[in-house]
Amino acid sequence: MRLLLAEDEPSLRRAVTVLLEKSGWSVDAVSDGSDALAYLQSGAYDGAILDIMMPKLDGLTVLRRLREAGDGTPILLLTARSETDDKVLGLDSGANDYLTKPFHTQELLARVRAMTRSRTAQPDTRLRLGSVTLDRASFALTAPGGSVRLTNREFQILELLMANPRCVIPTERFLEKIWGFDAEVEANVLWVYISNLRKKLAALGADVQIRTSRNAGFSLEETP
Repeated sequence: MRLLLAEDEPSLRRAVTVLLEKSGWSVDAVSDGSDALAYLQSGAYDGAILDIMMPKLDGLTVLRRLREAGDGTPILLLTARSETDDKVLGLDSGANDYLTKPFHTQELLARVRAMTRSRTAQPDTRLRLGSVTLDRASFALTAPGGSVRLTNREFQILELLMANPRCVIPTERFLEKIWGFDAEVEANVLWVYISNLRKKLAALGADVQIRTSRNAGFSLEETP
């Protein structure tokens, strides 16, 4: 299960990320609404926690844009506001739930579980392109030549590529999304993972390949 957390307060963002990861979720954490919207538009998430008061775009704007685009990702709004009108506005804008700071950690976990329960029940968790299938529940990569379980970062890289087929994704996007904004990771680390994925795709007889666009990024495309 993958969650997006958008919270501009660094200490709270780190604490909630650790809490969620210890409870079994995979978490991408961002600090402003603009990045939150970009992540949600380019990745497959089982739910998102959005702070309302954020730089660049507020949580309500992110929520409205997602719903206007037909994105039904479950959304929990997290805010210091407690007025009834604000809660009603958030729910009327398409939020699934609303939690006011400060909150008890167990309540947050319970609300996230409730919010994502319908997603957990969905039987098909797979992404497909050509002869390749990526199972988001088991991290299994399957092609005509067999199946292999990917490492966590291999899975995240391939998931991003398969969710955006034939689209060039910049190197910086991979580094920010998978390693985080604060991580000091060089591009050659990503290249090592890309190389490993290419070898696994070839070994499985996949009819897709990861292409490199010089000075631009990587894309996943079906082979002729």
